[in-house]
Amino acid sequence: MAHERVRDTSPITQSRPDRVAKVTLFETARFFCDVWVLRPGQAQAPHLHAAEDKLYQVLSGRARATSGTHVVDVGPGEVVFCPAGEVHGIEALGPEDLRLVVVMTPHPRPPAPAVQ
Repeated sequence: MAHERVRDTSPITQSRPDRVAKVTLFETARFFCDVWVLRPGQAQAPHLHAAEDKLYQVLSGRARATSGTHVVDVGPGEVVFCPAGEVHGIEALGPEDLRLVVVMTPHPRPPAPAVQ
């Protein structure tokens, strides 16, 4: 099966009342790339990854992002870099849902190789 090389993020808009909605765009043993949708007030609590870097890119909405000692409010078009070993997290500020592209490398839980 051929891998998709291009994905359209515009139809990914559904949030969930109970948790962050996540849709995987691309995933390999080396990285993942998701779209997340958070309702106002929802957050990924601050945490860290010892060996993985993460990027949050805002597609729409507003967010408060934490990366190490930096806390910044960001909006559409802005990207936040969270290097390995630093505490990071993101919170949807509202009033609309927050849509993000999230990339992490290396993949913290690589998928199993496909069986042929």
